[in-house]
Amino acid sequence: MHFIIALIVGGIIGWVAGIIMRDGGGLIWNVLIGCLGSIIGRMILGRFSGEGHLTQNPFDPATLIVALIGALVLLGIYNLIKRGSVR
Repeated sequence: MHFIIALIVGGIIGWVAGIIMRDGGGLIWNVLIGCLGSIIGRMILGRFSGEGHLTQNPFDPATLIVALIGALVLLGIYNLIKRGSVR
């Protein structure tokens, strides 16, 4: 069940990041960006917060913000490589 919730939350986070970065990806793209962004956000921001601050609860506001930041970073890198600009 946790996997299904992670996919749904990842899709929503990816969709929000796509809106912010004006990226026109589809549903699968949004889920991938959201889930990978969550992992990247945890790796980047987990180092600064001592890793104990970030919980496993997918609905915790700190976890959602970290996932969104990671998704934005991932989309920025993707746009920089593909288009030559972050947008």
